[in-house]
Amino acid sequence: MADEALFQFLHYEVIQYIYKFPENGEAENGRSITKLENMGFRVGQGLIERFTKETPRFKDELDVMKFVCKDFWTCVFKKQIDNLRTNHQGIYVLQDNKFRLLSQLSAGKQYLEHAPKYMAFTCGLVRGGLSNLGVKSIVTAEVSVMPACKFQVMIQKI
Repeated sequence: MADEALFQFLHYEVIQYIYKFPENGEAENGRSITKLENMGFRVGQGLIERFTKETPRFKDELDVMKFVCKDFWTCVFKKQIDNLRTNHQGIYVLQDNKFRLLSQLSAGKQYLEHAPKYMAFTCGLVRGGLSNLGVKSIVTAEVSVMPACKFQVMIQKI
């Protein structure tokens, strides 16, 4: 429980640090989100390297995504993804109905506009993990009702 609280506090402080200067428009907001995603990317690369040290190779990208949803997500967020869907053409949707990094925020509609900055690190985390497993991807997040969220992973063929 303590390590979970530490991770959440650290995540919030990183966001506050990146957003500490007054908003300079949409371009500055985009740069801040990119910084958060890049931080997550590097952390995801390192974590997946540690988690898969003793794991045999994956057969295909569906096995990789199952690993991310079960083992990787559990190690980081202490629970599995609630739902994994795919169109079998390289698009996966990971749904978390009680995303830990949003659960401490108010569920009001007025806070939905702040959700992207709380999701960017995790998008990078997933993208970095997949990258180290040899899967090039684009990861986006969507929040319609807090604290539920969906991550869309588009696999890019190399």
